[in-house]
Amino acid sequence: MDIKETTNSGLKRAYTVTIPASEIDARVSGEIKKIAPQVRMPGFRPGKVPANLVRKMHGEQIHAQAMNDTIRESVDQLMKDKELRPAMQPKIELGEGYEEGKDAELTVELEILPEIEAPDTDGLALERLTVPVDESQVDEALERIAGQNKSYKDAAKSKKASDGDQLIIDFVGKLDGVEFEGGKAEDAPLVLGSGTFIPGFEEQLKGVKTGDEKTITVTFPEDYQAQHLAGKDAEFDITVKQVKVETEGKIDDEFATNLGLESLDKLKELLRGQLEQETAGLTRTQMKRQLLDKLAAGHDFPVPEGMVDAEFQQIWQQLEQEASRAEDPEAEMKEIESERDDYRRIAERRVRLGLLLSEIGQSNNVQVSNQEMQMLIQQAAQQYRAEDRERFVQYVQSEPMAAAQLRAPLYEDKVVDFLFDKAEISDREVTREELEAAIEADEQEAEAAKKKAPAKKAPAKKKAASKKDDTDKKGADKKDADTKDADKAEKKPAAKKTPAKKAATKKADAEPEAKKAPPKKAAAKKAPAKKS
Repeated sequence: MDIKETTNSGLKRAYTVTIPASEIDARVSGEIKKIAPQVRMPGFRPGKVPANLVRKMHGEQIHAQAMNDTIRESVDQLMKDKELRPAMQPKIELGEGYEEGKDAELTVELEILPEIEAPDTDGLALERLTVPVDESQVDEALERIAGQNKSYKDAAKSKKASDGDQLIIDFVGKLDGVEFEGGKAEDAPLVLGSGTFIPGFEEQLKGVKTGDEKTITVTFPEDYQAQHLAGKDAEFDITVKQVKVETEGKIDDEFATNLGLESLDKLKELLRGQLEQETAGLTRTQMKRQLLDKLAAGHDFPVPEGMVDAEFQQIWQQLEQEASRAEDPEAEMKEIESERDDYRRIAERRVRLGLLLSEIGQSNNVQVSNQEMQMLIQQAAQQYRAEDRERFVQYVQSEPMAAAQLRAPLYEDKVVDFLFDKAEISDREVTREELEAAIEADEQEAEAAKKKAPAKKAPAKKKAASKKDDTDKKGADKKDADTKDADKAEKKPAAKKTPAKKAATKKADAEPEAKKAPPKKAAAKKAPAKKS
């Protein structure tokens, strides 16, 4: 194998690799010899088919496989000989006009990972804003739960239903006089004024009494999820089986036991723990931002353009999807387009911080264990239908890129936790409002920095330029190392409350992209569709 370097510029490399025809033919001959004993052909005893006939029958297929294997091994050898660390899957092309029996000439183009000096993590100072949970917050949470778990009692038969009353109804929906699927229910509870039914439904039931029968006409919204009903006029035949009025609920031990807890004290204890967890998430978010800003301000090294392109495309595709759902998609997209350079800088910062965190993690032996990885896979599998979960597990186990994407957020968190443990942390007690205001202030500073940031690459030493990459007014949380762990203010544990724009910049891969399989390869196997 002959290797010639054709490009060596920055992080870009290109090579011409020539594979002798004799090497390819030797591999083909070896494969023919290997499979010949299994070949069956009329007129020959098993295992006695001549090699030339085997080549004639299966030569094209064997040669194609031999070429694939030879190219893969040649590229692997190139990486080893030149001590290359590819940032992404190399681009490999077989020279035009190649024919069997001739030397194969490959062109291999790639970007390599930059050499990163692991930063000194000693002497790192961070401030932790803590929020104590007081009884008034617990009481407010109790009131909210009580409001969500109202109880009702039967009203007098003469009672006319009004907002806040609960109806128990049977209904049958019809389109053009024909009953439609999903439009029928019995003993359905409906609280007037709750807005749980389609517009116009509840309003027409005000004033009904127990035993009333009524037919109403409503129009399904244009964006209704069932397409065969969207925008259609429908009639509902309704029987009011009972009008109920709200009872005055007491927050006591009985209330707690109705929720499945031993006592009111246990319920309060549970709520207090949830509130502490939520404020702890906000505290971590604020500390993490400090940490990442310090890292970003102290490191400015070149990053592979291909990794930045891939990161930017993920952000951009999600923003386009969000814009399509806006009230004025064209205006929304126009605004996003005006901020393209800002999003590009966000992607670049993401990649740089991701590589930096990876270097820190590797230098300090931060690892995700096999057990932790298996737990991640099983948790992710729960997003799929039961019949697709095993297929998803197999997909992740066979596709390095899918596994790396799943592993990345946990790896990043473990590196961040390692740095927290090394840091000198000073605590300052604040109210929740002050903590949220501190996070909001960072966002406003980032927005101001955005307007000052140069059109091209922002210098690493400029705090404002790096701050921009933390947030943008579109609310796209900065995936990678810039992660906002929940909503725009980075509120944790908002896994259940993450806003739509969170997806535009999902959690960053702290692990370098070099450890991921190429996108084309990953696409070879399709992951099962998530359950709706």
